Amino acid sequence: MTDPIADMLTRIRNAQMASKRSVSIPFSKIKLALAEILVKEGFVNKAVKEKNIFDEIKIDLKYVGKNSVIQHIKRISKPSCRVYATYADIPYVLNGHGMVILSTSKGILVDRDARSQKIGGELICEIY
Repeated sequence: MTDPIADMLTRIRNAQMASKRSVSIPFSKIKLALAEILVKEGFVNKAVKEKNIFDEIKIDLKYVGKNSVIQHIKRISKPSCRVYATYADIPYVLNGHGMVILSTSKGILVDRDARSQKIGGELICEIY
């Protein structure tokens, strides 16, 4: 697998299109950090590390009625084309109603936290 973060986002997207309640993702520290941000921002119910034969992250998806809370989730920076931004150049998603997740020197941050701390970094994904 060349891009595990894109695989994680695709698994979440596919599970929500199939109206699944949860999705399991192979464990890595960066994927766990992304999942924790999704929980903190209210896009998913919970994300926990499970120990099976392989370590996995189980993400419980969130719905309002029959509609998924996540309407759009897209990878921005890819292994073949990295996208970096200074704090002033971090894009606004849906005029601030969505968010961009960044990898910075202070860890994985949401766009508004990166702007307030005046830190730029690699744009991982956008979500709304």
